[in-house]
Amino acid sequence: MTAPSQRLDSWLWCARFFKSRSKAARFCASGRLRVNGTRTTKAHFLIRTGYVLTFPLGSHVYVIRIDAMAGRRGPASEAHSLYESLEVEVAGTSVGGP
Repeated sequence: MTAPSQRLDSWLWCARFFKSRSKAARFCASGRLRVNGTRTTKAHFLIRTGYVLTFPLGSHVYVIRIDAMAGRRGPASEAHSLYESLEVEVAGTSVGGP
């Protein structure tokens, strides 16, 4: 049986990193996002649980592990349950994670 998957742009929108799916798709196309360390430019890239996403957004660099696929775009508390931040401490400042 194949593990459930979801489009990258759709998942980023449901996880509330972007206000619209089209903004998420444009960000994916920019090439600034890495999936498991490999740069991708495809919004339709299929992701699964356990994948690690790395991307800059605003003044943060997010490094997150996907814990669940999104069934819908719900409230922020539900969105935070979709991923785990892999935050790293560097000389007193945090890198990655919200």
